[in-house]
Amino acid sequence: MTLRIPARVETHRLVLRTWQPEDRAAFALINADPAVTEHVARLPLSREQSDAFVDRIEASWLRRGYGLYAAESRLSGELLGFCGLSHHRALPDEVEVGWRLARAAWGRGLATEAALVCRDLAFDRLGLDRLISVTIEANVRSSRVMEKLGMSRWRTLPFEGWTLSVWAMTAAGRPA
Repeated sequence: MTLRIPARVETHRLVLRTWQPEDRAAFALINADPAVTEHVARLPLSREQSDAFVDRIEASWLRRGYGLYAAESRLSGELLGFCGLSHHRALPDEVEVGWRLARAAWGRGLATEAALVCRDLAFDRLGLDRLISVTIEANVRSSRVMEKLGMSRWRTLPFEGWTLSVWAMTAAGRPA
C-alpha cells in the first residue's frame, strides 16, 4: 500500500520517520524505563514485548498507510520515542494521536511539537472528521499536550482495569 501520509516529516527539533531495524534496541531501552511505561503498562516492557510493538507499528503502516513515527532528535540523531496515528484497542474505530518519549526528552515541548504535525496530517492528509487521544487521569503531562493540541475531554471508558480518559477534537474545531 502507498503511504497516505509522508514516511518522513521534520519539525524544528525532530525527525518523524518510519522505523528502521536499528531503532529497536534504543526503543527497548525507552520501554524498559518504569517511569515511561507507568501510565501505559503495568510493568516496563521486555525487549521481546518492545519488538512486538514495533512489529505492530510497521504492520499499521503497511495496512493503513499511516502509523506511529519513530521520533528522533534532528540535532543528535538519537531515537527519542514515537509520535503518530494509530487505533487504541479500546476504541478501534477511532484514529488516535499518541506519543511516548524517553524520560530525558520530557518537559521540553517535544511531544507537543510532534503531535501538532500528526494532528494536522490526520485532518489535512487523511481527511478525518475527528481525532482522539487516550490517557489516564494521572498522566497530567499527556493531558497537557492534549490541551495544547486543542482537544477537550470527551469521555471516560473502563478498559482492562484502567479508567481511560479519552480526549477528542473535530476538524471543524481545530485551532487555526
